[in-house]
Amino acid sequence: MRPLTIIGNWKMNGSLSSNQALLAEMLSLGGSLFKRSDAKTQFGLCVPYPYLSQAQGLLKDSRIALGAQDVSDHPYGAYTGDVSAQMLGEFGCRYVIVGHSERRQYHHEGDGVVARKARAALQAGLVPIICVGETEEEHDDGKTLAVVRRQLQAVLDLLQGQIAGCLIAYEPVWAIGTGKVPTPTEAQDVHRELRLQLAKFDDEAASKVAILYGGSLKPDNARELLAMPDIDGGLVGGASLSAEEFVALCQENQ
Repeated sequence: MRPLTIIGNWKMNGSLSSNQALLAEMLSLGGSLFKRSDAKTQFGLCVPYPYLSQAQGLLKDSRIALGAQDVSDHPYGAYTGDVSAQMLGEFGCRYVIVGHSERRQYHHEGDGVVARKARAALQAGLVPIICVGETEEEHDDGKTLAVVRRQLQAVLDLLQGQIAGCLIAYEPVWAIGTGKVPTPTEAQDVHRELRLQLAKFDDEAASKVAILYGGSLKPDNARELLAMPDIDGGLVGGASLSAEEFVALCQENQ
């Protein structure tokens, strides 16, 4: 059975002082949940690059794994401003987000770039969280499944047998930070389609790869969404900036 996985994404938020206070509150509220070796849920937080060292130190005695929000598709070289997967590994990162809709939209990252970033992460021993999702216009035009299939296929074509080492996150762009949320059935339909696509490529991987939901996931809507058979957890934005909300999400299914 796939474990529930809750990953927070702070996006471009935080400061040294606020991070320390937030993480201290999370660890206090979470108590033994973030220390138990038998916990049914996997936890992670993806923080901005400058705070990786701070977060690594503050989370070292907890089960909350560290993650980054992006990675270069190059291992090294003259790529000013980029950060390689090997560099992230030196800070103890387990996860890295690739293909988030904000990277696709604002930095014009296409499906090929996303696939290469996922490959770079895997080659350095990281777990890429591969984001897929449709815009509001694509959703309204009934193109949701076609869009997410195309985005995932680019990764499958490049990674071949390595997909079992990844996480997938379905994030409808129109739901991110808007408060709009698809119904549990609508979200499940997309997650099921992604799993079927995985199964056509690698049946064993399809049974193991966790597919997360992201997009205005909150404690008040999480239970119904996470109860769906193909929704294996959440990639959490705004709620990960609240210790109370993030811990509440982590306590689901315990």
